[in-house]
Amino acid sequence: MERSGWQFSDDRGQLSRAGRTPSKVTAYIRAGATLWDHGLTPHAVFGSLHDGAAVDPAKAGALPQGAVRYLGAGGTLDLDTLLGGGPDLVVAVSYGGGQVYGLDPDTAKHLEEHVPVVVIDVGQTHSLDGIRSRFDALARSLGARGDGEQQELLDAAHHRLRAAADIPSGPEVLALSPAGPDQVHLARPGAWPELRALSEHGVSMVRPPDGAGANWATVSWAEAAALNPGIVLADVRSNATPLDELSGNDEWLRLTDGARVLPWNPEAADSARSHTRFFASVAQALEATAAQ
Repeated sequence: MERSGWQFSDDRGQLSRAGRTPSKVTAYIRAGATLWDHGLTPHAVFGSLHDGAAVDPAKAGALPQGAVRYLGAGGTLDLDTLLGGGPDLVVAVSYGGGQVYGLDPDTAKHLEEHVPVVVIDVGQTHSLDGIRSRFDALARSLGARGDGEQQELLDAAHHRLRAAADIPSGPEVLALSPAGPDQVHLARPGAWPELRALSEHGVSMVRPPDGAGANWATVSWAEAAALNPGIVLADVRSNATPLDELSGNDEWLRLTDGARVLPWNPEAADSARSHTRFFASVAQALEATAAQ
């Protein structure tokens, strides 16, 4: 046993302690994918109310299929399920207010009576760099080693994105989540840390019409097509309408005519590796558009 034990203060200001460094970590899938990118294998992962009985491959990130136990999501996540296998730490996320995302509040409350729970806030009040640094700190506390090479790759992706965004008359980028044949959710860039990060690098983001919805503006496909973006970031999580189901939608075809469509996961892993991929993919699309 380590002399000093283990402790970590989460984004609620709550200090979690253990006699030794936790080694059987159950995590919300986004957090589990992040830990995996740090070289740490979660004991199990769970989904949110938007997920189903099978793991969402988009949210799973680089987690190898079948290598980590999936506990389920939504109403299936009772206390016995979460404590199955005897985890010594639960890592969850919050979108503000300290509320554990994906778990019933009563379940989350009773969970902390049995096992330490660390909550990282991934909401809109935090920067992408800030969220990543919090997961970095948690991973280091759990024994992960720093990856200088990956940090260099992230720095290079930052520089590449800034240079690509600086090209005169560059395309506008629209982030969206398909919601069936008749409507689509358009992301408000200021509500999403990764989209704000694109803006901070000089990328021109399409701002949807004002109205209800703090994170999304729900409009018809015709309204979305009229925005005429040059690049579309399309939500590929399992709760979004699959893009192949839109192949016969005239307005989707008009929206994407001449535009580059990139897969977008609003719940991607918060690691240098994941953020490098995201920035590099947008930079590549900007460069390719400019070369046309």
